[in-house]
Amino acid sequence: MEKKDILAQYMPAGAAPVIARWIDYFQCEFKISRNRRTKLGDYRHPFRGEGHKISVNNDLNSYAFLVTTVHEFAHLLTWNEYKNKVKPHGDEWKRNFKRMMVPFLNQDIFPEDIRVAIHHYLNNPAAASCTDLRLSRALKAYDFGKEDAKRLEELPANAIFKIKDGRRFRKGERLRKRYRCVSLDNGNTYLFNPLAEVSPELSSEELFLSVH
Repeated sequence: MEKKDILAQYMPAGAAPVIARWIDYFQCEFKISRNRRTKLGDYRHPFRGEGHKISVNNDLNSYAFLVTTVHEFAHLLTWNEYKNKVKPHGDEWKRNFKRMMVPFLNQDIFPEDIRVAIHHYLNNPAAASCTDLRLSRALKAYDFGKEDAKRLEELPANAIFKIKDGRRFRKGERLRKRYRCVSLDNGNTYLFNPLAEVSPELSSEELFLSVH
């Protein structure tokens, strides 16, 4: 099976030939990785005789997979131009991300809501990376097969929820960028991203209503 055909299983088919050409042009080792909680993708610069390496999580929806892939290739291009002399998501990286996103915006690869979010990000110099909240919300709207999962920001105040490892929390107030939540297991306070995927638990009152 050709490279572009494999990529088309994970991203919009129209984008796959472009990414396949990038992989060949930059002689990049491209890996489709298992889910990683702490990151969606990763770029490693050449080291000790090995070339560029990019990995992207295999459980992303097709649009998120493509955006993450472009994000990592922008790191690769920035490394080629500046090595480690610039900030990871500084102006140089943003310019390259914008340049490398152009072919897909011109092809109308993305739905309108994601296009708008990408344009908003590209015109927003204050954003730290392409995982800002507006773009993340737009991409997550195309996640399917996760009916039980909710974004933390969708839950009401004081809601009880569970995360993937089984720990339970109560949702508290929102600080500047994150929610302060109390662990029901040990009483400690933790800060959560508003877009964290959680499983809400019914309160005793909601449970009563659901079965009567």
